[in-house]
Amino acid sequence: MAITSTYPIITPKAGDLIVGSQTYTVENPVLDNPTKNFTVGSVAALANAINLGYTSYAGYLVQSGTEAPLATVMQNTTGGTIAWSRNSAGNYSGTITGGAFTAGKTLVFVNQGGSTSASVNIAWASSATAINIITGADDVLAKASIEIRIYA
Repeated sequence: MAITSTYPIITPKAGDLIVGSQTYTVENPVLDNPTKNFTVGSVAALANAINLGYTSYAGYLVQSGTEAPLATVMQNTTGGTIAWSRNSAGNYSGTITGGAFTAGKTLVFVNQGGSTSASVNIAWASSATAINIITGADDVLAKASIEIRIYA
């Protein structure tokens, strides 16, 4: 048997693997070997979700002219990818793939950022697959901070 305490200690990368055991549940029965590999990133994301009680998507949105908002993502622990589009003037959607916005458990915090236009009301709505942001006009989101939280 290997003496694991003699292995060198390193700083892990998100893609590095950790050996663990998958537990049996009625919803997810383990039908084969329960010993699995987990990525350091997936363990960190799970710990983040457990400790905070939510996953989040955070960053900046910039929108100009008739273009879709351009996102600079600073953190995304939702498990999905969000693509932004422009539906009409001042109406934008962030559509998630590989994840979902849970009904009644999703919050959106957004502002207009460094826009020099007059202060505007910004509204949002969500469905299982999309967040809609309504500003009433284009060119309002200038490095607008956004955070989407999905509670467990």
